Amino acid sequence: MLSINTLDDGLHRKAGQGTCGAPLTCETVMPDTTQRFDVAISGASFAGLALARALETAFGSDIRIAVIDRSPRKQAAAADARAFALSAGSRRMLETLGIWPAIASEAEAVHEIEITDSSLEAGIRPILLKYDNRLEEDGEPASHIVPAPVLERALYDSVASAPGVKFLVPCEIAEFADTGARMTIALRDGDRIACSLLVGAEGRRSASRDGAKIKTVGWRYGQTAIVTTIAHERPHGGRAIQHFLPAGPFAILPLPANRSCLTWTEDADAAAHILARDDRGFLDEVETRVAGRLGAIEIAGPRQSWPLEMHLARAYVAPRFALVGDAAHGVHPIAGQGVNLAFRDVAALSEIVVDTLRLGLDPGSMEALGRYEKWRRFDSFASAAAFDGLNKLFSNDATLLRAARDFGLGLVDRLPGLKRHLVSEAAGLTGELPRLFKSERL
Repeated sequence: MLSINTLDDGLHRKAGQGTCGAPLTCETVMPDTTQRFDVAISGASFAGLALARALETAFGSDIRIAVIDRSPRKQAAAADARAFALSAGSRRMLETLGIWPAIASEAEAVHEIEITDSSLEAGIRPILLKYDNRLEEDGEPASHIVPAPVLERALYDSVASAPGVKFLVPCEIAEFADTGARMTIALRDGDRIACSLLVGAEGRRSASRDGAKIKTVGWRYGQTAIVTTIAHERPHGGRAIQHFLPAGPFAILPLPANRSCLTWTEDADAAAHILARDDRGFLDEVETRVAGRLGAIEIAGPRQSWPLEMHLARAYVAPRFALVGDAAHGVHPIAGQGVNLAFRDVAALSEIVVDTLRLGLDPGSMEALGRYEKWRRFDSFASAAAFDGLNKLFSNDATLLRAARDFGLGLVDRLPGLKRHLVSEAAGLTGELPRLFKSERL
């Protein structure tokens, strides 16, 4: 096993240093821990499970990983209506980690993307931009649509019985402290553990981020995301459709077996009205937006909603602590890139941790974690700013602005080189790529 630095049995710390709960006094002494790990991950989220798999794949039973989560399993996962547009880079990571075979049969390749921009009442919805969604070099799809429960199940199953991974569930962190040579963690059930590195992966409401005293900056949009699944008469042909409406984007994402996931953004008040309608009324709202593209349709899954907001952590790391996924950045879903940003975090952090451990160095050192923050923070900030700008540009019905953006979309439609660049960007294959995004093992 990769060794964790040891400390004296008596672990002292100053008042209020890095706690999740009430601050300890300077006289508090934390007793010796009974369980020691190399890495502890707070949150069995998509990012948290993927990180555990990446580290376990590199070291097997030679690494000890704790996954701390409030539930034994994502109890509500089966009812999760979301679907993700996994980029080619994310798919390559999942293939390299041996996870993709459990997903492939329930994923749908996106071969073509159409973008329209008109009011909801418009009788004609002209296609302003259409492009082939395959990579130029090998014809590989730039994205696949994957239902959230399928992704969660595959990630969980990949580490559920791994000898190097221990699930501490149902469990929460009460407080933690960097003692210099390791992180000590007190759990709410009274147990204590220690690790070289603690990773916050709980999602947008990250308790460990708060415990590390990392602030966020962000705002609410006054919009609500609505998601459901439909079955339809006509085949979708692997085509994803993004229709920009004044309240926000309406996306039709193809799924296997003549089904599609609908993801759309509405003004919060309008969304409350739509969600309050009965099944027939809700289907009427959907039919108005689908506009006959797919023939007869019916609702084939639960409807879900959540308020939209953007946030960015002011720092991604602290001594012996790192953030990944939505704990570090919550972005507008207009481009469907949230989970891909999370997987880029995972690929970058796991690469740094693996390389550091193989050199016999400390993965919780600020030198190692500083490299992770430098690698991921600017990319996350740039992506969040771009998605925020797109939402502001398209979520309105100003005549002059609509004319300008429609002209811009039409111009892009006539520039094949720019289209190819957009496909590469969406595929997650630009910039400084982690090895896992290049199909290289750690």
